[in-house]
Formats: sequence, structure tokens, C-alpha cells
Amino acid sequence: MEYLFIGLAAGAIVAYFIFARFSNHNKKQKADEQSVILMDKIKSVCKFITVEGDFSEIYHYENLKEKYVSLIFGKKKAIVLITAKAHIGFDLSKIRMDSDNEAKKIILTNFPQPELLTVETDFKYYDKREGWANPFTTSDLTDINRDAKKHIVDKIPQSGLLEKARKEALSTILLIEKIVETIGWKLDYTALETQTEEQPKLK
Repeated sequence: MEYLFIGLAAGAIVAYFIFARFSNHNKKQKADEQSVILMDKIKSVCKFITVEGDFSEIYHYENLKEKYVSLIFGKKKAIVLITAKAHIGFDLSKIRMDSDNEAKKIILTNFPQPELLTVETDFKYYDKREGWANPFTTSDLTDINRDAKKHIVDKIPQSGLLEKARKEALSTILLIEKIVETIGWKLDYTALETQTEEQPKLK
């Protein structure tokens, strides 16, 4: 009877250690899965628009590529009114993050710079002049639209939109913090504060 009791006690102890080890393994695996899913969830937002800007520009087009053709068959030129809406924000797929599974913490180690995400354009043609034997072709109109859009894109760095978006970086990080908190984790972005002191990334 005494040996039976000792055997049962020993078996219970062994079973406890096996269960505890298995339970810890499961918890660690679950934490790993949580952190991976969470980081994927943040990155899946991808492009996050924080600033929108409207542009209205006059673009003068004149066909200069076919100089000799223009001299013989007449010049092609037009005045184009461009209205555009530019969206500035952050590509969240460029974020760098690490996870501390024991502390249930996501560590944000790098945050991207603001960039032009999309630009929507609309064109209206005024004073459109064609040569007597040199009409506008579909290819000409495609080139005009492309060059006019580039004209807008080239103006964005001087517009102040990127700087305005940069100031919205903290709001974006706080939004990420809310996503992290939905599963009971914490967001640590102290590394970004250090980077800001050394090399301004969040102004």
C-alpha cells in the first residue's frame, strides 16, 4: 500500500511537470502567433492617408519634338487647366517592428517618411490649336496628360504637404497603439523618440 501511494505521488509530480511544460509551450506558441498576426494586421493597412491637398494649375503645351514637321504642317499647342487632388501619408508596409512575447509588447523600431500615395487629376483643354495638317493624336493627348500630371507631382515637395503629414506621424503611431491594445498588448515606440533626438524623423 505504501509503495502504491509513493507511485501515485511520483506519477502526479511527473504529470504536473509535463503539464506545466506543455502549458508554457502552448502559451509561448500562442504569444508568438498573436504577435505575428498583430504585426501583419498593422502592415496590412498598408497606405495610410493623413493629408489631402488640392491643386489647380495652368499648363502650356506646345509640340516641340517634331520641329520640322511643325514648320511645314503647322504647330500643335494647347492650354490645359489641371485640377488635382494629392494624398500624402505613410506606407505602413515599411514599418519595422519586433515583439517581446513575454512582456506582450510590440516594439516599433522604424517609422517611414511621409510620401505621395496617390494623385487624382482632371484636365480641361482651352485654346487648343492644331496645324492645318498636323492634328492632335491619341498619343499626343496621352503625352500631355502624363506631362501635366508630372507638372503637379513636381510641385508637391514645395507645397508643404509632406511637412504637414510629417507632423501627423504621432497621430498615426497612436492609432497603431490602439490596434495593439485591442488584444491586450502594448506598443513601445521609445526607439523613435531616440531617433528623433538624433536625426529628426518625427517633427
